[in-house]
Amino acid sequence: MNFTVQINGRTHSVDVDGDTPLLWVIRDILGMTGTKFGCGQALCGACTVHVDGAPTRSCITSIEMVGDSQITTIEALDTLAHGKALQQAWIELEVPQCGYCQSGQLMSAAALLAENPRPTDEDINDAMSGNVCRCGTYQRIRAAIKQASA
Repeated sequence: MNFTVQINGRTHSVDVDGDTPLLWVIRDILGMTGTKFGCGQALCGACTVHVDGAPTRSCITSIEMVGDSQITTIEALDTLAHGKALQQAWIELEVPQCGYCQSGQLMSAAALLAENPRPTDEDINDAMSGNVCRCGTYQRIRAAIKQASA
């Protein structure tokens, strides 16, 4: 089937089955490899993208489910309201260790700051609880979100 999707402000036409996960369309069909595959069950957050501004697990979201929605991936993070501030804080505070989960972490953090520009520690914990970092950089992630919100 042919689907038209809006990703990072561009229109893309893809010929895939309707139940194809958005993650595979983004990575394998369109070649945007910043969004990562983690668990395939929406448990780790590595595949987080924004669908109409909401953080969404692309590994379980089928292409037919997105319709005319605007999809934003890590490749366009710097176009989001707090994207550049988050990127800068991530660099300054040396947040990544292995880095694998970081695109999902950043996309969840950007959605949080878009909704709540001055989050408390509890707000950050709640918003980021679905993102797993096997390296355990949670303290630096929280500090970077707070720095970006300042």
